[in-house]
Amino acid sequence: MAIFILGSILDFVRDPGEEGDPSAWRLFEDGALKIEDGRIAGHGERQSILNQAGPADRVFDYRGRLILPGFIDTHVHYTQMDVIASFGRQLLDWLNQYTFPAERAFADPAHGAKIAALFLDTLLRHGTTSAAVYASVHKQSVDAFFQEAELRKMRMLCGKVMMDRNCPDFLRDDVESAESDSRSLIAKWHNRGRSGYALTPRFAPTSTPEQLAMTGRLYSEFPDLWLQSHVAENHDEVEWVKRLFPDSRSYLDVYDRNGMLGPRSVYGHCLHLDDRDRERMAETGAAIAFCPTSNLFIGSGFFDLSAARNRGIRVGLATDVGGGTSYSMLSTLAEAYKVLMARGQRLNAWRGYYLATLGGAEALYLDDRIGNFEIGKEADFVVVDWAATPVLERRTEIARSFEERLFALMMLGDDRAIAATHILGEPCWRRAG
Repeated sequence: MAIFILGSILDFVRDPGEEGDPSAWRLFEDGALKIEDGRIAGHGERQSILNQAGPADRVFDYRGRLILPGFIDTHVHYTQMDVIASFGRQLLDWLNQYTFPAERAFADPAHGAKIAALFLDTLLRHGTTSAAVYASVHKQSVDAFFQEAELRKMRMLCGKVMMDRNCPDFLRDDVESAESDSRSLIAKWHNRGRSGYALTPRFAPTSTPEQLAMTGRLYSEFPDLWLQSHVAENHDEVEWVKRLFPDSRSYLDVYDRNGMLGPRSVYGHCLHLDDRDRERMAETGAAIAFCPTSNLFIGSGFFDLSAARNRGIRVGLATDVGGGTSYSMLSTLAEAYKVLMARGQRLNAWRGYYLATLGGAEALYLDDRIGNFEIGKEADFVVVDWAATPVLERRTEIARSFEERLFALMMLGDDRAIAATHILGEPCWRRAG
């Protein structure tokens, strides 16, 4: 039995660039998807696809709405749900005052399960179907997360945070326990269903050289693992890294010296890099998670998208909650536009939606499985309502082109614009009414 999805179908085959190359996307304004066994089996004009339907097949009629591949969040902390919207601190003070106390609670497996369920349901309500997720230092926080993700059949990456210095005692591990816990979690969860394990040192200042070296060894030993961390988010943080690692050329070089740059490694923020750093990321295949709402909220700086993409670095979009201010990738795109305007760059609508879908999949090296509607890929997608609010509806009505409608949605849309989210073809969340 197949599933047919009717609506305006849009996906991307590559980065449209600053000029919006029309060969980079596929648009069927009166289109359809065909899904078999949770995978894309066809896409195109509505009637040609619908002609393949049999009497036992199911049809979801979303005509008048936009169908996009599910949004992909390349950097987000599920253990910081209770931290979002915390007032008035830059990065290092923010961690000490808000984040570390909140993460302490994840020693309790019941708390982890409760927050993981709320977090994942929140993502689905916002149209996000996959993410690279930070747990806490507690092994059980990873178990809780993957258990809830497995129940929802979501493709997710996650890992235990590792910290063996410059953090509270109640969140501190050591090299041996971090390695033992990571190996145990890899054996239990990596490549189980739609789950993937990501080695997760929080950031260089909270790991000793010995812990970073251990992380690099594991990353080399298991060549299909992911690795995630933070780099060059905040000026004070960068200066701190210089003092802690005086022999390293740069903050990024700390990771490079430990064998932590390569395919399936993704680094959050990357605001204060130099040209050599960017060259190394491109050479090694390391990716960047662009976190605009967090960078604005914590006062960290403005990401340089052109410098990264011009060197061929993979870049995905990220909410970074709790440092970020919304789970909505639409709201995050609106802030990305503003960040780049301050840089003298332009984020056209086509490139914006690419970053939130295929760009994120490429950054996470998941583009062989998700990110667009290529035949055989997993059928995760989001249904977007052009008329979710009166202001958005009016702006859509007077738009002179499809691109103008897309841009208005990018600037005015949020979770209210998500009409439904489907995982492997099946509806997992639908807005009432």
